[in-house]
Amino acid sequence: QVQLVESGGGLVQAGGSLRLSCAASRGTFSAYTMGWFRQAPGKEREFVATITWSGATTYYADSVKGRFTISRDNAKKMTYLQMNSLKPEDTAVYYCAEHLYAYHEPEKSPERFGSWGQGTQVTVSS
Repeated sequence: QVQLVESGGGLVQAGGSLRLSCAASRGTFSAYTMGWFRQAPGKEREFVATITWSGATTYYADSVKGRFTISRDNAKKMTYLQMNSLKPEDTAVYYCAEHLYAYHEPEKSPERFGSWGQGTQVTVSS
């Protein structure tokens, strides 16, 4: 099973930016759709963004569309989430995840992702 390690979280003021990174250990990383999810205290884990194995297609939650950008570098086995114009409501633990199946179309349900990182905390102050 792949190991995923997130980094890049931290404390930032509203309106600021952060770039999250997710490193994968799997050699076949380039075959899998990747996703970013987040979970705030007392709330369920929610979809943020996803990117297909080739990087050709991306989808975003409405709440982050136009502010966040997901990308990947298959040669480096890395997935990124660039977060701009951050808001206090973006505060959460952010997780990267790998889809259950290779070469699968992007999906938004956490149940369709089989491997998860440990998460990285993002805190946005007002």
